[in-house]
Amino acid sequence: MIESIQGLDLVQEINKLRVQKNAVILAHNYQIPEVQDIADFVADSLGLAYAAEESTAETIVLCGVEFMAETASLLCPDRTVLLPDTQAGCSLAQSITGEQLADWKHQYPEAVVVCYVNTSAEVKSLSDYCCTSTNAVQVVESIPKNQEILFVPDMFLGAYVKKKTGRKNIRVWMGECHVHAGISEESISTARKEHPKAEFLVHPECGCISSTMYLTAENGKGTHDARILSTGGMIKHAKTSSNKEFVIATETGILHRLEKDNPEKSFFPVSRANVCHFMKMITLEKVYRSLKEGVHRVTVDESIASKARIPINRMLDLQRTSPASAK
Repeated sequence: MIESIQGLDLVQEINKLRVQKNAVILAHNYQIPEVQDIADFVADSLGLAYAAEESTAETIVLCGVEFMAETASLLCPDRTVLLPDTQAGCSLAQSITGEQLADWKHQYPEAVVVCYVNTSAEVKSLSDYCCTSTNAVQVVESIPKNQEILFVPDMFLGAYVKKKTGRKNIRVWMGECHVHAGISEESISTARKEHPKAEFLVHPECGCISSTMYLTAENGKGTHDARILSTGGMIKHAKTSSNKEFVIATETGILHRLEKDNPEKSFFPVSRANVCHFMKMITLEKVYRSLKEGVHRVTVDESIASKARIPINRMLDLQRTSPASAK
């Protein structure tokens, strides 16, 4: 228990346990710095899905939120997937239930469902395609143009996809992430005025940034010259760019990695308030306990899992066959 590990070198103990348990530690970019630093792999939700699938470890410790651990479990049913804190949920994923989606599908029986990865396994099991913010447009464009689509659950990402594809036959669920309030047209405009020489980077792999993607597509105030980049693209661009200043529109957790990789450059968040408290729930103590005690194991009932894997695998297969796609 946490009380019994006081005085231990947690990093050292975690490293011992990861070897003993044949475990891999995967962390999302928005985890606290200490957790990112001890992870074997740090990425966005799509990158974590690839890492889980490609890992040969017997145990996967997923330092992220519940739907990410579910996705890892779906892709790796023969391995143990652990989520260090069961309270690490996602307000966007919680904005639609399987029952709600089933009712919506009943209203539009000819439509196919495209679900954002920020959804429960139950919602995925009722969907035809899965997507992330980075590949949402690509996934939708792979579907015949005359096919009606139900897009769940992010209303901003859905609006962005409609705008970019020009499709009129997309119906969008009115769900959103609780962090949306942290980014507004006003905060974007203010940050860019405060740092006029900075490049503006928009990271799309988080539900809470979809509103900024939409504003960018609509040429909203302050969003001119925005670069919409995946996590890898953002980190690579910051390293190779000759610019020394960057305004970052995403959850503030990624600042740690950007600053660590580029100590001579400056990164300014659009808003310091743009923090997902769910992402900050996992600590080193919880990672240690998760490895030592095997908690908390995430499993998905096979009756749901067998159906949920279909839209996920369609997305991953589409990514694999697209040379322009980046993990």
